[in-house]
Amino acid sequence: MFTSTGSSGLYKAPLSKSLLLVPSALSLLLALLLPHCQKFFVYDLHAVKNDFQIWRLICGRVICLDLKDTFCSSLLIYNFRIFERRYGSRKFASFLLGCWILSALFDFLLVEAMQYSFGITVASNLPSGFLAPVFALFVPFYCSIPRVQVAQILGPLSITNKTLIYILGLQLFTSGSYIWIVAISGLISGLCYDHKMLQVHQVLCIPSWVAQFFSWTLEPIFSSSEPTSEARVGMGATVDIQRQQRMEQLDRQLMLSQFAQVRRQRQQQGGMINWNRLFPPLRQRRNINYQDGRRSEQQASPPLEVSEEQVARLMEMGFSRGDALEALRASNNDLNVATNFLLQH
Repeated sequence: MFTSTGSSGLYKAPLSKSLLLVPSALSLLLALLLPHCQKFFVYDLHAVKNDFQIWRLICGRVICLDLKDTFCSSLLIYNFRIFERRYGSRKFASFLLGCWILSALFDFLLVEAMQYSFGITVASNLPSGFLAPVFALFVPFYCSIPRVQVAQILGPLSITNKTLIYILGLQLFTSGSYIWIVAISGLISGLCYDHKMLQVHQVLCIPSWVAQFFSWTLEPIFSSSEPTSEARVGMGATVDIQRQQRMEQLDRQLMLSQFAQVRRQRQQQGGMINWNRLFPPLRQRRNINYQDGRRSEQQASPPLEVSEEQVARLMEMGFSRGDALEALRASNNDLNVATNFLLQH
């Protein structure tokens, strides 16, 4: 289970939804119905440099001509939609736009550096598509999303909630001969923008009036409805596992509803969320449901010791220390559970 990116589909992520639908549809259209028009969407740096075909910097870096790249980049955009929920659509769009512009500059620099430093002549055509910003999103993904172990394989090797996304990125990285140039330029631009080097985040940003215009015109088209609280529960190997999965699902739904109610009260009254009202029954309910004959504790257990490393990870994501401490204590030091509730609300 890979829960670092949430489980609410494309809710509150209209920009991610548009990046999934529009470029993918155009890629399929060019590949199946209009193959003779693909020449207008080739990312040809030599044509840009020698023939001043500046328009290729736009057309050649929006639509993927390789369907494998389209598929992999779409999956990555879907997984990275959590950043649009966290930052907001305007800030997320500013990050993508800034990295898209910066990566074009780094593409030229890398190609010229390979030619003059190592004597390697790179092919004139680089992989087309909205690839550099996708690679740039790996920077905040690596820095701000906590790594939670899901399964142990061999010794130090383990599967985490981020393994699948890294595998997809590796697949995209190895899909072409020169895609590594686009990948490196995307990572460098992501580092520059995420770490606010040379104040590029203030120069390359979406103006507020542009964000409002697209919010009025396009957001109603690409917005998604709020997901229902009822979700499918996976079939376990035994009846006990199925019952445990069902009870965990009910616990999650109950805590979500309680959290939403307390959050509304917090907006009216002010102050910090009282997490102790939300989570203490969790362990008691599990004891009642999963252990026959055992009675739940009559009094709440003393506060658990929380790892400062886990608190630091949550604070790096923008949450206050108080909320991070309370969420970790309430979730029995389960960083995955605490992160999901803090991110999704």
